[in-house]
Amino acid sequence: MNRQAPIEYRIQGGGYTAVVLGLGAAVRELTHDGRPLVVGFGAQEAMPNFRGAFVAPWPNRIGDGRYAFDGAHYELPINEPERGAALHGLVFDVPWSLVEHTGSSVTLACVIEPVAAYPFEVALEVRFSVSGGGFRTDVTALNTGGRRAPYGVCPHPYLVAGPSPLDAWVLELPAATVLTVTPDRLLPVAKEAVAGTPFDFRTAHALGDVQIDHAFTDLERDAAGRAMVRVTDPTHGTGTAMVWDGSCPWVQIHTADLPLKPESTRLGLAVEPMTCPPDAFNTGEDLIVLEPGATHRTGWTISAL
Repeated sequence: MNRQAPIEYRIQGGGYTAVVLGLGAAVRELTHDGRPLVVGFGAQEAMPNFRGAFVAPWPNRIGDGRYAFDGAHYELPINEPERGAALHGLVFDVPWSLVEHTGSSVTLACVIEPVAAYPFEVALEVRFSVSGGGFRTDVTALNTGGRRAPYGVCPHPYLVAGPSPLDAWVLELPAATVLTVTPDRLLPVAKEAVAGTPFDFRTAHALGDVQIDHAFTDLERDAAGRAMVRVTDPTHGTGTAMVWDGSCPWVQIHTADLPLKPESTRLGLAVEPMTCPPDAFNTGEDLIVLEPGATHRTGWTISAL
């Protein structure tokens, strides 16, 4: 039986074409002049490996699904059973409502309704747009409830540099610090300098066989406060970049090593600008706390090189 495809919205402009789903506000496809900039998936296919997912109200994972906030303890459903974690938030698999759809932009909205595991009400609005400058995502979160709410957000695209294998791609990641993790559950351990580690890509070089599934911070930024990650395919002279401002002090990088899914392993490089690191609901590090009526805004841009 064929899976019923969710509603999707196509936008075009500046040589870019994107397809955004009404389910989860996922980015199913992104191309520039016909060249894929992300690892996509088919219209009849369920989103694999969180490709193009929109992740809120927490990025990455919360160990055991448990967290404490304002003196109370909560337990989220475990959706990563092999690591015992609550992964990638609450909105990646729920319907979003259409606010506006033009030829070059689409705006979707979703309300995180209070439940026992997350008893806070946060209204999300996400605008996707394309222009000569790239594919832009702008996110607004509004606390519409009566109590303050913990919050974090990130995207989950797998960037594609070109036709060569990922090992041959060249990564430029201007981050001085990496968050080390436990090898079995990928839970945070400590922040360490990247100098002298396999994770130092401040000077661009080939990924080779390094395996990365880590958060990075202490990002070098330009005069406008923007950080940029670039991944290029030197054999074909192509590449993809991602840019964001200081509202995201972290970025998760993942080389998509999926040993249990060899057909999907190392197809793209996940680049996820994050407002806070993994497990921030417990550590409190860079956690956004939305007071009732308060708004938070962030965004990021993917462009062809």
